[in-house]
Amino acid sequence: MISKICVFAASSPGIDDIYLDDGRKMAGILLENKITMIYGAGSVGIMGAMADEILKNNGRLKGIIPEFMKNMGWAHPRLKNLEIVQTMHERKRLMMKEVDAIIAMPGGVGTLEELLEAITLKQLGQFLKPIIILNTNGFYDPLISHFQLMIDQNFMRPLHAKIWQVADHPSEIMDLIINEPDWDPDAIRFAAVEANIGRVRTSGQ
Repeated sequence: MISKICVFAASSPGIDDIYLDDGRKMAGILLENKITMIYGAGSVGIMGAMADEILKNNGRLKGIIPEFMKNMGWAHPRLKNLEIVQTMHERKRLMMKEVDAIIAMPGGVGTLEELLEAITLKQLGQFLKPIIILNTNGFYDPLISHFQLMIDQNFMRPLHAKIWQVADHPSEIMDLIINEPDWDPDAIRFAAVEANIGRVRTSGQ
């Protein structure tokens, strides 16, 4: 049973409506499935759009935010379930703690940093749940291509491409979460890329 999902998402106020619309759609899916959204407590951008939709419909929502961000007035003012922490590291740790999946919505460097930490932890067998990248409007195409480049040039193993799944639309996400096979807790044994699986030759060599 899926009861809690961590959502990484933008808190930028000036983004295109296509991203906000997908945020609201995703919030609607979480509402429909009675899933608690764990997120960064923001009030604007995709964070705010999703939180507003869930709050409007009396859904389940928890925000986690560092004190210095709360002092800047960045926490959603209508959040009843708000946890204040001291550091960004603690925020990420608690957001990912005991959740059933992670969804990475489009976002800036903060969202990207959160997504990459989750992927790294799963590669090392320290996080075992599904990680779904919502690729609204092709937003993550360059990142997904770069992941493949890492694999092609032996910075990652081919099996590491199974760490994440990509959805083009919010409607695809629940099926991806439900159908993703369990990740091996011994994945750390495969974290390193073997030196003998091939080397990339640069021009002139």
